[in-house]
Amino acid sequence: MPLRESTTRLSALVRHNALLMLREPGPLLSRMILPLAFMTLLRPLYLAAQGRTAGTEQAVVGTLVTFSLLALSIAGSAILAERLGRTWDRLRGTPLHPVELLAGKAVPVLVALLAQQLLITGFGVGVFGLSVPHPFLLLGVLLSWSVTLLGLGALIGVVVRSMGELSAAYDIGGMLLSSVGGALVPLSVLPAWVADVAPASPGYWATRGLRAALDGDSHTAVVACSTLLGMALGFGALASVRLRGRSSRLVAL
Repeated sequence: MPLRESTTRLSALVRHNALLMLREPGPLLSRMILPLAFMTLLRPLYLAAQGRTAGTEQAVVGTLVTFSLLALSIAGSAILAERLGRTWDRLRGTPLHPVELLAGKAVPVLVALLAQQLLITGFGVGVFGLSVPHPFLLLGVLLSWSVTLLGLGALIGVVVRSMGELSAAYDIGGMLLSSVGGALVPLSVLPAWVADVAPASPGYWATRGLRAALDGDSHTAVVACSTLLGMALGFGALASVRLRGRSSRLVAL
């Protein structure tokens, strides 16, 4: 059956890509460890400026959004490595549908992104006393944000041509999207024009959704999740179109 065959192909891809990620754990470990050090060092500044509760929330949310955007390197490199390793043409010669290929790449990355975000949140709760009165609402925002990162990472991975371009994309783009979105510094203290353009940044909606979830504002959290999922759909559609080209087959990139 087509569905059974698709499931078998997808399972094989997920196992393969998970194994590739685990064989080179350096990038993943750095995205896990650096946020904890960053949050520990900057939290006193936030506490002095905003007080204990708001400062702790700012430190955790800002760190989570910033370093999850930098983790686009994991999503993008999962695709780019296939292209640079010249295994992309082999994938083009298989019965794989572009959606299957993206999903096979996405599942291990999704697990890694969620693990990073849960680690940062758990560190904030266990070490700094961050209050999470609505964990399921927070989990919904984290899932929506992770799916958005997957879509954006996939789009970057099929557009860039080298590891240098990928590095520039997630370093520059990640910091810009995070800063403009109000993750590191509240929008209220930034120039007025930043607040005007902030809604165009996925980081803005992630920050807004996370703060709403921590405050128990379900309406704002749902709006943020819906916006993030809409962005994810757009990024994923563009990546799929790029993979298919003008036909329904995978194309050379």
